[in-house]
Parts: sequence; C-alpha cells; structure tokens
Amino acid sequence: MRALTRLYAFIGWAIVALGALHMITTLRLSASSVAFRLWFFGSGMAMALVGALNLLHRTYGRSAAGLRVVCWVANVLLTAFAFVGGSLTGASIAEYVLVIGLVGGALILSFLRSAHVATAVGDDAKV
Repeated sequence: MRALTRLYAFIGWAIVALGALHMITTLRLSASSVAFRLWFFGSGMAMALVGALNLLHRTYGRSAAGLRVVCWVANVLLTAFAFVGGSLTGASIAEYVLVIGLVGGALILSFLRSAHVATAVGDDAKV
C-alpha cells in the first residue's frame, strides 16, 4: 500500500510540473492571439492546481470529506477536459498516453483509500 501513496505523490507532482510546463510554454506562443495565450496559460494553472489538490487529498483526504469530494470532481473534470481537448486538437498517441495517464491515474488513485497517507488521530493538532 505504501507504493500506492508514493505513486499518488509522483502523479500529483507530475501534474503540477505539466501545468507549470504548460504555463512556461505560453511564452513561446508568439504567433498566437492574446486570447489564445491567456486560455493556454489558464489551462496550465488549472492543471497545476488540480495536481496540488491531489497532493492535499493524498495527505488529508481521509479526514477531510469536503476535500475528498472536491478532488474527485476536479479529477473527473480534468480527465474529461483532457479527452475532449486531445481529440479537438489532434493530439498524438504519445500526448494522449502522457496526459491521460497522469490525470486518469490521479482520478483512479483518488478513489483508492489505500493511496492516501494514514494519519494518526491527533496529528493535525501538532501543527
């Protein structure tokens, strides 16, 4: 079970990194319109925030029901967005495997209780 928590952490950080790369790539889109660059950057922010949400869910999801539900909804929406976005933009198989592998993996792991860090009762009070 410890391997699942590490995998979930890796996927969460990989989604954050993919979102950061998406935002950095916006600087290289000089031939695009300002509106396109703005939406492209915003998509990167959304990816990074969903990755961070999964990292929070991995650590606190067992004790925070609201966080758990928000993370599930965010993962479902990001996975659906990735499928639709990939088909509309003509993504390659490699791009599909990378992006759907990350967001789909986060979606699946977010529903597995064994992928979350087990915290002892009272650990939250030791902040």
